[in-house]
Amino acid sequence: MTEGVALFGATGSIGESTLSVIAAHPERFHLEVVSAHRSINKLIGIIERFEPKHVILTDQSKADEFMEKLPKHFNGSLAFGEHSLTEAASATDVDVVMAAIVGGAGLVSTYAAVSKGKRVCLANKEALVMGGDLMMTEAQKQGALLLPIDSEHNAMFQCLPESYVVGQPIAGLKQLVLTCSGGPFREWTPEAMRQATPEQAVAHPNWSMGQKISVDSATLMNKGLELIEATYLFGVSEQSIEVVIHPESTVHSLVEFVDGSMLAQLGSPDMRIPIAHALGFPERLDLNVERLSLTKLANLHFEAVNHEAFPALALARQASADGGDRPIILNAANEIAVQAFLKERIGFTEITELVSDCLNQIDRQPISSIDDVLSVDTMSRHIADQWILERA
Repeated sequence: MTEGVALFGATGSIGESTLSVIAAHPERFHLEVVSAHRSINKLIGIIERFEPKHVILTDQSKADEFMEKLPKHFNGSLAFGEHSLTEAASATDVDVVMAAIVGGAGLVSTYAAVSKGKRVCLANKEALVMGGDLMMTEAQKQGALLLPIDSEHNAMFQCLPESYVVGQPIAGLKQLVLTCSGGPFREWTPEAMRQATPEQAVAHPNWSMGQKISVDSATLMNKGLELIEATYLFGVSEQSIEVVIHPESTVHSLVEFVDGSMLAQLGSPDMRIPIAHALGFPERLDLNVERLSLTKLANLHFEAVNHEAFPALALARQASADGGDRPIILNAANEIAVQAFLKERIGFTEITELVSDCLNQIDRQPISSIDDVLSVDTMSRHIADQWILERA
């Protein structure tokens, strides 16, 4: 009996890696549900290869074009619009949900999967950044199993006992150490970064990722979002998390204990490794990936973050410490800023300027429901848009 996987965000880099793992283990998994936003041709290719039972296209404006290209032999169900994701997350034939939709758009469907007590492989860090308290409380209430997919959080999880439950305090912990490649601008000066182009920002030295996360890696905002995510996944405050630059991206993260022991997880920079770990947990799945050769490894380097050059990390750390609506504002303003940068409407260093201004402008709002989260998210995006218009 194979496990039914619902893959939300199938056409992105995480989705493609997940499909590769599923294809390598047909005896273990089958694609029950697949979703995409508007990448029709990629979605058609997935349908032809994996024959999912349920297909969701969230961009309803593409429905007619999609229907014209849909393979004639497809006999599964079709649905359109983001609301269809919450219904799919509840399907009885879905055993595992891979939450891989980029940005705040993945929040509601991830929460729906958690609310149904599903096994949720969390590749959408924004779901915890925006609604961490609500998400973790609901997961505990419904018995949902949250498993981290980000290579850093998955690395930490692998360093902990198999009995460890995500969200609970870690016995004997001294600190968590998040490693960071430093991105394409690691050795650039702040003055040089002011002239950085979108093409330069998305050229990550180690990982093949989508544009948004690549820009976040260039600003180090991605590491800031990961820091916030880690506080929820491992039940710690931001003060218990250190971030270090590790250009080789071989040591994916570390866990330091009070007795002086430090455990690390190493591997090639290939997202199939953490994906396979989460899908197969607690078992290990055989993967045809590049293996590390310790005798051939070059020197491994670690260095401190240059906070003057990369202020995004400090913004995220403060948002985590302040809690409440601050991480929501941080995430929303950053998403708007990154898209504006990619469209060349603002400069690279203005991304963090915009985020900082939004955090300073918006009064604190109480957060007690997902609707509250969405309300703050919408307001923050509006203010960020206005910021950009005023500087046009």
